[in-house]
Amino acid sequence: MPKKIDLSEQVEDYLRYSQVERGLSNNTITAYRQDLTSFISFLQQENFTSWPTQALDIDAFLAEQRDQNKATSSISRLITSLRKFYQWLVRQNIQKLNPMLEIDSPKKRHTLPVALTINEVNKLLQQPDTKKKLGLRDRALLETLYATGIRVSELINLKFTDLHEELKLVKIFGKGSKERLIPISAVALSWIDSYKEKVRDPLILKIGRNNDFIFLNSRGGSLTRQAVWQIIKHYCKLAGIQKNVTPHTLRHTFATHLLENGADLRVVQEILGHSDISTTQIYTNLSQKHILQVYEKTHPRT
Repeated sequence: MPKKIDLSEQVEDYLRYSQVERGLSNNTITAYRQDLTSFISFLQQENFTSWPTQALDIDAFLAEQRDQNKATSSISRLITSLRKFYQWLVRQNIQKLNPMLEIDSPKKRHTLPVALTINEVNKLLQQPDTKKKLGLRDRALLETLYATGIRVSELINLKFTDLHEELKLVKIFGKGSKERLIPISAVALSWIDSYKEKVRDPLILKIGRNNDFIFLNSRGGSLTRQAVWQIIKHYCKLAGIQKNVTPHTLRHTFATHLLENGADLRVVQEILGHSDISTTQIYTNLSQKHILQVYEKTHPRT
C-alpha cells in the first residue's frame, strides 16, 4: 500500500523554499499559506488524497470560492498561488501533470453569469438514460437543480425529511446555517420519487446501511461537489452545449428564466437565499438583455 501523502507537509516544504531560495517576503508567504490551506481544506472535503491533476477539479475549488462571494482580486491571487505551487510540484517531480496550465486568470472587467436557454435546458435534461440506475438518479438531480436554483452544496445535503411533497416545498439549509422554504416543481418531485423507488431504496436495502441524503453515489455514499460537477459536464458534452456550464450555471439559469417570465425580484431573492438584493440584481441585467433581443427580433422597425 502506498504511503499516504501529507499535503500540508508538502505545502510547508514549498513555503520554506519560497522564503529561503526565492527570498519572498513574510507577507507573501502568509498569503500563499492562506490560499494553499484553503485549497487543502477543499481537497479534504472532497476526499482527495493527492494533488488534483485535472483542471476540472481546480475549477470546482475556484467556483466554491466565488460562491462565497470572494472578490475577483482574491480569486486572481488564489490562481497565482496555485500556479506557482504546481510549478514547484512539477520541478520536484511530485507531479507529472500541471492542471494550472489550463486555468486562466479572471478578467478584470465585470461579466454577466452564463445562463442556458430553455432549449438548452431541455436538451440537457433529456441526456441521462433513465433506463439505467445512474441515469435515473442524474435526471432527478438535474431536474432538482433547475427546479429550485439551489447551490450544489445545498443539493448534496438535501434529505427526504426536507421535502414537503404535498405542499411542493423543500426546506434548504443555506450559507451560515440559514434556513429557507422554497418551491419545487411537481416534475422534479416525480423524478425524485421514481429515483427513490427504483434505484435508491433497492441500493440502501442491498448495502444494508441507511443514508439520510437523497442523492447517493453507486456505493450508497453521499455525492460530492466534484461528482455533481462531473455529472453536469458529462451531459452538457452529450447535449452539444458549448457554454462553460457548472452547477452554478443552473442556478443562474433558474433565476434568469423566472425573471424573464415576470417573477418579482424580491421573490427570486428569497428563493436563492441572497441576504442582499444587490446580489440578485445582476439577473435583471440578464433579463433586460433578453427583452432587448426579443424587441429587436420582433419589432418591424428595428
